[in-house]
Amino acid sequence: MTWTTLLRRAGLALALALAVAPHIAAAKPAVAAKLTPQDSTDVQRIERYLNEIRTLASPFLQVAPDGSQSRGILSLSRPGRIRIDYEPPTNLLVVGAGGSMVVYDRDLKQANYIGIDQTPIGVLVREQIRLAGDVTVTRFERGANVIRLTLARSDDAEAGRVTLAFDDRPLQLRQWVVIDPQGTETRVSLLDPRLGVQFDAKLFDFVPPDRSTVRGRQ
Repeated sequence: MTWTTLLRRAGLALALALAVAPHIAAAKPAVAAKLTPQDSTDVQRIERYLNEIRTLASPFLQVAPDGSQSRGILSLSRPGRIRIDYEPPTNLLVVGAGGSMVVYDRDLKQANYIGIDQTPIGVLVREQIRLAGDVTVTRFERGANVIRLTLARSDDAEAGRVTLAFDDRPLQLRQWVVIDPQGTETRVSLLDPRLGVQFDAKLFDFVPPDRSTVRGRQ
């Protein structure tokens, strides 16, 4: 099973695949969305909200490009730590800590590593979240009690995009949609997000089980 195939199974999946997907064309800088003053105010409000999140836990529903669904539990602790436990039949575990992220296939007993900051999800676990600099807001949408903003790598718009969706008033992260370089989408919806959760620090440790195949960082 190839690295990209494993990531597609994982779903969050394509969020990780963006970091290793081949680029056919030369990198193109991302083009920033034209924001109204109100849009800019809301982007700043979202940035503050994300920085206020220290811990988050939620069951999630993931919809892959082929329509198949997976469920599991997301645990996030800033800075730098994330764990995604998929429920069977998707026997995958994703753990990020210490600057790296591992995708472990329980069926194959195979672990694959990648730098957490190479992935779109890495933006959400940084010490200081900035919706500027190495990421660019390329689209901003406001609907009935919902705000969506799309982010791309500032230096390479062709590497894929991630759209974050928030409930508004009160502001709450509800979903992200990852679009890979080929245009396919994976949606991850948070079903009952809870903030300020106390985690056992060992939750974010990954110790390869016996007989596992461990591949180096990409």
